[in-house]
Amino acid sequence: MKLCRFTFPTSPDVRIGLIANDQTVLDLTESGVHRMKDLFERPDFADELVRLSRAGVERYPLDGVRLLTPVEAQEVWAAGVTYLRSKEARMVESEFSATAYDRVYDAVRPEIFFKSLPEKVVSPGEPVGIRKDGRWNVPEPELALVMNTSGKIVGFTIGNDMSSRDIEGENMLYLPQAKIYTGSCAVGPAIVVGLTEEDVRQWSIHLEIRREGKAVFSGETRVDKIKRRFDELVGYLFRSQNFPNGAVLLTGAGIVPPDSFTLEANDTVRITISGVGTLENPVAVV
Repeated sequence: MKLCRFTFPTSPDVRIGLIANDQTVLDLTESGVHRMKDLFERPDFADELVRLSRAGVERYPLDGVRLLTPVEAQEVWAAGVTYLRSKEARMVESEFSATAYDRVYDAVRPEIFFKSLPEKVVSPGEPVGIRKDGRWNVPEPELALVMNTSGKIVGFTIGNDMSSRDIEGENMLYLPQAKIYTGSCAVGPAIVVGLTEEDVRQWSIHLEIRREGKAVFSGETRVDKIKRRFDELVGYLFRSQNFPNGAVLLTGAGIVPPDSFTLEANDTVRITISGVGTLENPVAVV
């Protein structure tokens, strides 16, 4: 099952929906569901979704609504260097910080950093940003874990951890500037619920970047190449932390464009995770 937030072209009101067969949206708001958080906190979450799906609510064609990011009020965080490919790329981009990236890949404690406030998260179809003071800008396609307030993983979605590799490579202390800026985080299009980590580790992740209608880069990896277990990452995120609205955690990038590649304005970034769908965003300079 896939949960989503959506609006109608004629109304700005945000509604909660359940996507059926990737073709229609069941309007759960008609049944009194106004926030996904309220569902995520229920111990009978899965049973409640089944009940709602059979409640006879109004259905709408999926192509007739606008999907919003499924991030409601959650902070978005990210884990780094969870793929071997990511470790190699980070070491190449920064001789200054290469040793640190090498060590963190094998360390007990993972790298976890803040990524975005909920109100800054970009929805499907909205522009993601590249910094005007960055010369080497790339998307980072990532599986995103969705947690409730107690740290239980309640679903999975797609995240784009936009990054300025030259800024990060100059000095690892510049990571917040390389990672946190206007349009630097997109999440969507929906949250897949009711699956286990073992199910999700069978998924593939595909990135395609298009320029003037042509593909200029494509790459693929698999979720099972993430080194750390999901509960390990979540456990470190929730240590000495309170998340009154739950949290979203990006789990790292295993697809890295070549060092000669950088995004340009008006490019299109398409991230597809086999069990979720596709997150697509145009690119703009910010």
